[in-house]
Amino acid sequence: MEVITGSFHSVFPMDDASRVGEARRHAADLGHECGLSEVEAGRLALIVTELGSNLVRHAKKGRLLLSARPGRGEIEVVSIDEGPGIDDVARSLGDGYSTGGTPGTGLGAVRRLASEFDLHSSVPQGTVAVARVRAQLPAAPAAESPIVVGAIALAAPGERVCGDAWAFGLHGNKAAVVVADGLGHGPDAAEASQAALEVFRAEPMTPPPELLHRIHGRLRSTRGAAIAMMQVDATADTVRTSGAGNVIGRLVSGTSDRTLLTQNGTAGVTIRSPDEVQTPWPPHALLVVCSDGIASRWQAEILVPVLGRDPVLAAALLVRDHCRGRDDATVAVLRRRH
Repeated sequence: MEVITGSFHSVFPMDDASRVGEARRHAADLGHECGLSEVEAGRLALIVTELGSNLVRHAKKGRLLLSARPGRGEIEVVSIDEGPGIDDVARSLGDGYSTGGTPGTGLGAVRRLASEFDLHSSVPQGTVAVARVRAQLPAAPAAESPIVVGAIALAAPGERVCGDAWAFGLHGNKAAVVVADGLGHGPDAAEASQAALEVFRAEPMTPPPELLHRIHGRLRSTRGAAIAMMQVDATADTVRTSGAGNVIGRLVSGTSDRTLLTQNGTAGVTIRSPDEVQTPWPPHALLVVCSDGIASRWQAEILVPVLGRDPVLAAALLVRDHCRGRDDATVAVLRRRH
C-alpha cells in the first residue's frame, strides 16, 4: 500500500524577471526538505529557471506552481500560461532549441533534466507543463502501480495555508482518492481538511461509507468539511463514491462524461447515514475530483487531448481555465496506466 499526499502548490506569477529567482529560491528550500542531492538540486534550479524565463519572455499570464512530496523525495514544478501557445511542440522539445537565450537549451533541456516531464499546448489557448525532480533514495523503488494519479491544490488569495487537502491510496489494481474542503478558508479550514486526511491515511481502502462515518466523527471538534471519497478497481472497472457536500467527481473520456455527486451535508457537522454509489469506470476515462474553488460547469472536451497523459496536465488545464480565484481550489485526477 502506498499513500500519496502533497502540500498545496505555491504560486509564482511570472510577470517580472525577478520572480524567476524568487521561485528558484523557494524550489531550493523544497529540495532541501525532500533530501535532494547537490546534483539533483542543480537540475531543479535549471528547470525552474528555464520554465520561468520562458514564461516571462513569451507567455501571457504565466505562473509557476511549486510543491513538495517529502514522502517520495520529489519536487513538482507546474508551468501554466494563457497563450500564445506553441505552434510546433515537437520542435520546441528538440535538443538545442531555445527561443530566448535562456541558461539551458530550451524545453528539451527541461525534459532531460527532469525525472518526469510532460507538456500540452494549443494555439492560442496556451501551454501547461509539469516537471518533477526526484531524489535517488536508497530504498528499493515501489512496484509501478497500474493507476496513475496527480493533483493541484491552491490556497485562497491572500492565505498562507490551503483549506483544501487531498490524498491517494494505491494498492495493486485498486486506488482510493479523497478531497477535503474545510469550511471557509485559512488555518481553521486547513485544520479540518488535514484531520480528514489523517483518517484516510490510516486505512484508505476501507469501504467509503465507513471511512466517511469515521471522518465525520473525527471532524466534530473542527469547523467541518465537504468530503468526497472514491475507490476505483481497474479489474472490476468500477468506481465507488461516498461523501458529503459540494466536492464533485466526474468521469471523463472521449465518448462519455458522467458526474459523481455526493449527499448533502458537512462532515463533522451534519450528514445523513453515509451511503455509496457504484459507477462503471470506462477504460480510458479520467476520474476528476474538484473542490468548489473550481467552477463545476466545465466542458469535458478540454481534457480530451490529455486523457492518456500525466494527470497533472488535466488538473492544470482546469486550474487555468476554471479556477474561481476567490477560494481554495483543488483538482485531483486519476487514470489507468496504458
